[in-house]
Amino acid sequence: MPERFPTVYGRADLAEYPLKQRMLIRIADLGFFAMIRLIGMTLRYEVVGEEHRAAIADADKVPIYALWHDRIFAGTYFLRDLGIVVLTSKSFDGEYIARFLTRFGFGTVRGSSSRGGVRGLVEMIRLMKQGLPMAFTVDGPRGPRYEAKSGPVMLAKKTGHPMLPFVVECKSFWTVNSWDRLQIPKPFTRASVFFAEPIYVDPDADDSLIESKRLELQTALDRIVENGKDWRTS
Repeated sequence: MPERFPTVYGRADLAEYPLKQRMLIRIADLGFFAMIRLIGMTLRYEVVGEEHRAAIADADKVPIYALWHDRIFAGTYFLRDLGIVVLTSKSFDGEYIARFLTRFGFGTVRGSSSRGGVRGLVEMIRLMKQGLPMAFTVDGPRGPRYEAKSGPVMLAKKTGHPMLPFVVECKSFWTVNSWDRLQIPKPFTRASVFFAEPIYVDPDADDSLIESKRLELQTALDRIVENGKDWRTS
């Protein structure tokens, strides 16, 4: 798959960045990759709702994975090497994020909700029509926290592929003092992955139905977050 899409699964040229930023990008790339890999290798994953993901494959579709931004650490390791394509910003931060994601077998499309988002969405539509799965942190990149945006709904409408809400809940984790309160799993903890039912969007959906599907996605994610909390505290 990477051989067919070298610009998606490859790393961008850093020539446009000054020397200091090129060095920082490479350091951050390796640092985040090493941290996620070393901790991720120790996590003991279990899955609830795997039948929902299987149903998408049975329907000859590919998923649009939808998760909250605070779960990306454990989520990245769990979804590694599946050829999933994600949207990253064309910026200094977006560059090192894109680079360490490619080390985990992800592809990247450049854009963001605030800059280049339409161009990024158009490219994701094109790639999904060629069979590549996608993933969205649906409240990213800046929040508000736990408030789903409409990007994955539009992608589902344009491609006919369903959104697949999921949450990774860890028994024990550190919380970063950031807008999303990023969760970093503690080594050797248990992690439970909760999949909700796939959400399809009619290709003729109007603005009202798009908003209804966004709220359906919101509700599904809220529900499995609560399921995760119940599991963690049981």
